[in-house]
Amino acid sequence: MFDALTAQPADKILALMAAYKADTRTTKIDLGVGVYKNAEGTTPVMRAVKAAEKKLWETEETKSYTGLAGDPGFQDAMIGLVLGDSVPRDTIAAAATPGGTGAIRQAFELIKMAKPDATVWLSAPTWPNHPSILKYLGMPMAEYRYFDSETCAVDFNGMVEDLKTVKAGDVVLLHGCCHNPTGANIRPDDWDTVIEILNDRGAIPMIDIAYQGFGDGLEADGAGVRKVAASCPEVIVAASCSKNFGIYRERTGILMAISKEGDKGLMQSTLAFLNRQNFSFPPDHGARLVTMILNDADLRADWEAELEEVRGGMLELRQLLADCLRQETGSDRFGFVADHRGMFSRLGISPEQVEKLREDHAVYMVGDSRINIAGLNKETVPVLAKAVASVL
Repeated sequence: MFDALTAQPADKILALMAAYKADTRTTKIDLGVGVYKNAEGTTPVMRAVKAAEKKLWETEETKSYTGLAGDPGFQDAMIGLVLGDSVPRDTIAAAATPGGTGAIRQAFELIKMAKPDATVWLSAPTWPNHPSILKYLGMPMAEYRYFDSETCAVDFNGMVEDLKTVKAGDVVLLHGCCHNPTGANIRPDDWDTVIEILNDRGAIPMIDIAYQGFGDGLEADGAGVRKVAASCPEVIVAASCSKNFGIYRERTGILMAISKEGDKGLMQSTLAFLNRQNFSFPPDHGARLVTMILNDADLRADWEAELEEVRGGMLELRQLLADCLRQETGSDRFGFVADHRGMFSRLGISPEQVEKLREDHAVYMVGDSRINIAGLNKETVPVLAKAVASVL
């Protein structure tokens, strides 16, 4: 049986990680892996998470299962964080998942179950796992224009033109904030235009929000999601706690499905059924910590303060990189870096230039020139700027 298996395409980022680890140069810079790192190059455990873990260790009395959809307290806390009061609670079904990727997978499974012929529309480009999972599930997919590689900004006119061709019942996957891999976000008012088109076409929005709090702040980063949730009759939201709580290895995510005209009980039981078929009960440790933090005033205040420190630090690095690149190149070609948000930006250089950066300067980034801003610090930004200028 196993001799019928064929080799699968290597994950480019994992391959990049392996190459970086094997590089013995002490000056090497890792800008490939999509994980937040501080100035020392580590992914710290947030203060509020440490405090919640200590309290949990002291008070937890059982490691028994929660429920197929996870703990209801986690659902309520995350619905409050992501959706606020934009939608009545009795219209929202939710289920905990193993990370944001688990939420994406379950969302696609939900779509396939509800409407097998629905096309899922993805931004060009998007996070590589989106098309990878859809292809594995054998689901129809298409792309809408999103990123203009010449201006390194959103091609909103192209996006609008393409979305106007979406068919009724299709699903349009949108990034809630901090677009991955480009860092380029649509403007707040543009969400109104997107909503109008989706409702006119009879399409269902699906929002992947993995970086809330990393862009313009918790409330601002959630504003687009809330607009969509309040304005569209059916909405799917996949959220991750990996980045904004720094609990990557705890695999903490949630899938929410809004159905204003439908039966919430039916939707809730469907999400529980899908969990059962895939992994049964979702992990609880990370979800428990998130719930404790969001429901405790002191823990939440400390978490929000540290999250602001993280966000502010990345904005400072963005501005510094834009300034250094301007100085090294004598042009504003890379000024967009300061305008982008979140952990990622695409520099807009060629794969050959990316390879030359790796070979000559030990600078590691994904082949499409996506860089992780959080992989930099104030000492390495000038080094990167000088290296980029040298390969142009």
